[in-house]
Amino acid sequence: MKRKRKITAGMVLIYGVLLLGAVSCLLPVLNMIALSFSESSVALTGNVYFWPQKFTLAAYRKLMTEGNFLRSFFISVARVAVQLAVTMPVTIMMAYALSKDKRDFAERDILAWVAVFTMLFSGGLIPTYMVVKGYGLLNSFWALILPGVLNVYNMIIMMNFFRGIPVELEEAAVMDGAGAWVTLMRIYLPLSLPTLATIILFTAVGSWNDFFAGMIYITNVNNYPLQTYIRSLALQADYNNMNPTELQERMKIAGITFNAAKIVVSMVPVLIIYPFLQRYFVSGLVMGAVKG
Repeated sequence: MKRKRKITAGMVLIYGVLLLGAVSCLLPVLNMIALSFSESSVALTGNVYFWPQKFTLAAYRKLMTEGNFLRSFFISVARVAVQLAVTMPVTIMMAYALSKDKRDFAERDILAWVAVFTMLFSGGLIPTYMVVKGYGLLNSFWALILPGVLNVYNMIIMMNFFRGIPVELEEAAVMDGAGAWVTLMRIYLPLSLPTLATIILFTAVGSWNDFFAGMIYITNVNNYPLQTYIRSLALQADYNNMNPTELQERMKIAGITFNAAKIVVSMVPVLIIYPFLQRYFVSGLVMGAVKG
């Protein structure tokens, strides 16, 4: 018979605080959505809170008709896909090597300290820019990918998880004739799905939300990723040459509603991806952090 769990005052307090935290995170999102679907004449008065006033799709229509919007959107989608395709193998292979005992990999500690050093003391913006420029990557798609190929934090999470896998499993595989690649692909990776999902989530969200790399390395607006393009957008209009219909439409999409639409559009892919990986998130972090 299943035992009923007793509700204590401490539990009520904890869940109450968590509920307040969740609401505090949700309300700004609802406010942005409401603003993006409201007419600017109402939004500018500050009377739009969590429900659209004078519902309109004008801000979204304007956003979708911006010349480079769709191009920037697909550049960001491609960036996330390529970043995952390049980053995950590098992270997994390095984590697998550094998870080995010093008797099997004598240089383990040296490489581990080199990796940690780069995490604590980065080269800085100017040296990184000079390296990217020296390799001829400025204003290219690969300038958005290669500088962030290895995230040391994610690698450490994966490495610690690999160290927690019983060594007897690998020894049994070796006795059956399996090499390092087969052991990694057939034993380690299938056991690492929660940690892999967590790292994929970190990498995908970080790559999607990054606008700074586009500002630094990309000089042609046609090559901007979405977040950089959204940041650079500005409503520029010659009101003197507009007819009354155009002027009325323009007034519906003043900066406050247009900016809200930008934010909402940039959130959609993350909101789509996260529910599928959320159940792995906590377990992946815990399993990758408990071992030293």
